[in-house]
Amino acid sequence: MNIKLNHSEYQTKAGAGLPLVALCLLILSACTTTQKVDIKQSGVNCAFIGNDCSLLAPGGKEQAGLRYINPAAKWSQYNKILISPVTYWGSDSSKLSAADQQMLVNYTSQQFKEELGQKFQIVDQAGSGVLKIDAALIDAESATPGLRSISIIVPQAHMLSNLKYLATGSMPFVGGAQGEIKITDSVSGQVLGLAVDKRIGGGSIKAGFQWQWGDAENAINHWAELLTEKLSAWTSGTEAP
Repeated sequence: MNIKLNHSEYQTKAGAGLPLVALCLLILSACTTTQKVDIKQSGVNCAFIGNDCSLLAPGGKEQAGLRYINPAAKWSQYNKILISPVTYWGSDSSKLSAADQQMLVNYTSQQFKEELGQKFQIVDQAGSGVLKIDAALIDAESATPGLRSISIIVPQAHMLSNLKYLATGSMPFVGGAQGEIKITDSVSGQVLGLAVDKRIGGGSIKAGFQWQWGDAENAINHWAELLTEKLSAWTSGTEAP
């Protein structure tokens, strides 16, 4: 049997469904572009961090997954930043091509310089008052753009994705990255801080339409912003490490 709706009936039924759609979109858009993943000491590349790897301890809510801050560091004496070339660390079985690895480290360097340059003078050599930043990406993961979009935007698929995350600690079709940062005095080489963090794509609608490396780039953006925020607060004395 065919059922026909007149114009007013159609408007009523369509209008009734709009609040639900709007609510779903509102809930999804409120999600973050990335989310933090718990990381254990065994997941750290100590070849990069060095002998101080054992000093790492779990960070708090608004901090890196693992971190170390030298209690003797005199942050207020620093007002310049020296950024070493970002490196990529992965196993021989890494699925990333050399081109993708280079693209990601270039993007990381660009974001660090852009964000840190808003608060500090970026220099190209060691000296008094200069913090040295060494950063590495650890075997980043790409996303599956089309399927990731569905898992974020379709309410039922989004719910299933969240259930999978709760059960396994990972989400389907998303990408992400693990980053490690070493902060030292550029002259003495004294380690002032260490951080290791891993993030994967979140549930933001904005993230649903990005390309395969969008989640990794969002993680890099987060690290660049967080590093700048913290170093600016510590060196200005407005916040204790």
